[in-house]
Amino acid sequence: MTDIKLYNTKTRRKEAFEPIRAQDVRMYVCGPTVYDRAHIGNARPVIVFDTLYRLLCHVYGAEQVTYVRNFTDVDDKINARAAESGRSIGEITDETIAWYLEDMAAVGALEPSAMPRATGYIGEMIAMIETLIEKGHAYAAEGHALFRVRSYAHYGALSGRDVDDMIAGARVEVAPYKEDPMDFVLWKPSSAEQPGWDSPWGRGRPGWHIECSAMAKALLGDVFDIHGGGLDLQFPHHEDEIAQSCCANGTSEMARVWMHNEMLQVEGKKMSKSLGNFFTVRDLLAQGVPGEVIRFVFLSTHYRKPMDWTEKKRDEAEATLRKWRALTAGVVAGDLSPAVVSALADDLNTAGAMAELHRLASAGDAAALKASAGLLGLLDDAAGAWALGPDMSVFEGVLFEARQLAMQTKDFSEVDRLKAAYVAAGLEVRMSKEGVELVPSAGFDANKLEGVL
Repeated sequence: MTDIKLYNTKTRRKEAFEPIRAQDVRMYVCGPTVYDRAHIGNARPVIVFDTLYRLLCHVYGAEQVTYVRNFTDVDDKINARAAESGRSIGEITDETIAWYLEDMAAVGALEPSAMPRATGYIGEMIAMIETLIEKGHAYAAEGHALFRVRSYAHYGALSGRDVDDMIAGARVEVAPYKEDPMDFVLWKPSSAEQPGWDSPWGRGRPGWHIECSAMAKALLGDVFDIHGGGLDLQFPHHEDEIAQSCCANGTSEMARVWMHNEMLQVEGKKMSKSLGNFFTVRDLLAQGVPGEVIRFVFLSTHYRKPMDWTEKKRDEAEATLRKWRALTAGVVAGDLSPAVVSALADDLNTAGAMAELHRLASAGDAAALKASAGLLGLLDDAAGAWALGPDMSVFEGVLFEARQLAMQTKDFSEVDRLKAAYVAAGLEVRMSKEGVELVPSAGFDANKLEGVL
């Protein structure tokens, strides 16, 4: 069996992965708050942990792996969106979940084993809060239930923070019902206009952190193998999850391995609406950027390194995938490259795996390329329609002949016309004495070539 090593944020080192139960691998990944389209940064953890899921299924067998990714469908952002739009919360969350699943499928993500909605586990959340109060780790105050941070001696261990330093150096909510500024909300009261459920502390709704603890316990047990998410969730979300889960369940840990992907940049800058570089996955798809190209760009950078989305990378990814799809067209997948499996097993080294795919393509090993790319969610036959287009050799031949004639007549008008039409269609024109090469860019539109010849 392939030996997998994963970087554990909790221990800050790479460790050999051994599931708690030999044939029952369990992974939980924090999912989206469903009030709007997923931006491109939201797609990174999906692609990262989808790739890990594929690897785990390859090594242990799909039937031995349980992958849970939740939907947060009760949140103040959702409430605000409902108030702004005049639509019901249910309409907004149902629509947004459908959008999310469609967009993530477009980037090649498999659906997890379970995709629980927070609103389906309110009873489990209330029960967990009651247990925390009974054990002295939480308390009720003015319709709220709050977690006593100082009751958990290991709070801050995941993120490497000290509670007193956090109070001194960070903005914390000061509220009269808090015993300590660092205590966080498990339950809060709801107004008549807000969604709410009956509880021992009055009508209200859960705090964000308790949701994942309750859903993970219900679906994966008190302690499970892997908990993943973006680096932005490490504190306070994951720190709070650990505290409330361990205290409620009486365990020393919530998950054996904690994994966090780094953040995404756009053209070297932090993605921000104020900088005008904020866009959603759907924006890219609508512009004609194939989901497979998005996935390729993301996988080219190791998940623990910041990833920079650039137009150049997008163009290069599309050109490479077109070549790979041409090479593997009609080919039956062969054996997986051991080097690809080895790279992925080494803390999900997708950059190393991609380098091996390039080598396989250069060697002309189409069968191994197709099989190995499939382990990374690439070159799936069902996702290749975007790469289909007119035979470039015809258009290349016409331009080459026109150029040869122009060299004799000194009339380059037809050459200029063809070049302009090709460029307008999204093709890069490369000419040499030996011939012409047309390379599709990310914005290639085959329809614009109609009537050119």
